[in-house]
Amino acid sequence: MPELEDYNHRKVVVPEEPHRIISFSPAVTEILFELGLKDRIVGVSAFCSRPPETSKVRKIGSYNTARTDVIEELKPDLIMTISGFQNDFALELAKKFPVFTFELPSSVAGIIDLVSRVGIVTGRVEESRYMEFELLKFLGSLRRRPRLSGYIEIDLGGPTSFGKLSYITDALSLLGIKSIYSDTSSEWVPPDLDYVRKQDPDVIFYEPKMYSKFNESDLSKLLENRGWNELTAANKNRIFITPGTLDFFAHHGPSFIREVLPWVMEKIE
Repeated sequence: MPELEDYNHRKVVVPEEPHRIISFSPAVTEILFELGLKDRIVGVSAFCSRPPETSKVRKIGSYNTARTDVIEELKPDLIMTISGFQNDFALELAKKFPVFTFELPSSVAGIIDLVSRVGIVTGRVEESRYMEFELLKFLGSLRRRPRLSGYIEIDLGGPTSFGKLSYITDALSLLGIKSIYSDTSSEWVPPDLDYVRKQDPDVIFYEPKMYSKFNESDLSKLLENRGWNELTAANKNRIFITPGTLDFFAHHGPSFIREVLPWVMEKIE
């Protein structure tokens, strides 16, 4: 069996064709389904929701917790995780199970590279290359808009924005939106709400907590409480709530390219 090096520089022995896969990464899970491996996925995290067929797969934990007795019962020949918030969790799991950790993308190109890497680890190289080609072709169809300043916030248990090391900041830049935190040398940024008001961005994107029922009325209350009612983005009706109840910007699978980028383009036209 091949031995591959993961994000943590660990040499991981992986089956040439894994048959019992557990994925704790929603992005990796989406890729596995698109590579035709849905029948080999025996467990996923509670946050794996794309595609809808993941509802039929056993949920064995949250984003960074799991019951080891359930994992033992499922007898996985490969467990997949992503770096960042899951990293300590992955290293702990690796003491007992075959765990391969992928690098969290820091750019849109990194999302496509993640497709390639999952294909290599699962023995679906040709299928992943076809996906890469389709995603690159789709990216080529997008048009860059006039330069705007922007702010994005996701409720991840509290306000969270993103700096220059995030694929979200990179994606906005590709579409002509310079994030007010684009010069901050980090991935996640706890936003300074007064700083946001002073920067007065042209456009604001707000992603509520996953599965919440946040609506326009809630947004109005949020803006009023923060004193953001007179921002340029508010006056020009350029404050947008992400669609649906699932993670949107926060999801870095292929659907980020196919769904999130066109949605942003539509909003700023």
